[in-house]
Amino acid sequence: MVLQREPHRVFRSASVIKLLIALDRLEKGDDPLLRPMLRSSDDAAASELWRRNGRGAIVTRMAREIGLAETAPPPAAKPGFWGYSALSAADVVKIYRYLLEKAPARSREVVMGHLRHATRCGTDHFDQYFGIPRAVKRPWAVKQGWSGYGDAPGRPCAGGVEPVLGPDLGIGRPVLHTTGVVGDKIVAVLTLQPAGTSFEAASKQLTGLTGEVLRASGG
Repeated sequence: MVLQREPHRVFRSASVIKLLIALDRLEKGDDPLLRPMLRSSDDAAASELWRRNGRGAIVTRMAREIGLAETAPPPAAKPGFWGYSALSAADVVKIYRYLLEKAPARSREVVMGHLRHATRCGTDHFDQYFGIPRAVKRPWAVKQGWSGYGDAPGRPCAGGVEPVLGPDLGIGRPVLHTTGVVGDKIVAVLTLQPAGTSFEAASKQLTGLTGEVLRASGG
């Protein structure tokens, strides 16, 4: 069963774009930075891989290879801001289908293996267990995304950490995304939150929405 609402609406990607950074890197071979980047959403690891492998060209290459329609590099004025890349829920689903069905076996094994072991806490001490991880029991594999909540959460997560603009990306407003695979379902819930929304409030709202999506899809 396919359940969708505004699947082609474009969002600021936040850390979900790390899926493409990882897939692009794995075409050249594995890298130890992939583990913290995918499991604990480590931004420093993502920034190093972004710089080393061509920045926006990463997104362009992978969008062409996978056939992504609404995915694009960050605005020209912000080339180092990988989280300002554009994508849609429909494209996120395509990325996961590519991972599960078409990606080289080694790439699939590495990426999905890390996503299945996503830590509760990100390296920035934000709690990653919102949306899918809170709405449904394992097994799941997730890549979360958050942006616009400051450099540190009001309530730090403790433990479980691995060491012109084109489309309107909502810059200035926080985003919160939950994406992944639950059983045989691909789930992508992307949200743009009102300015000033706390991480806790956005997390609670997104988890509730994810639960609704899963129930409606028979999960």
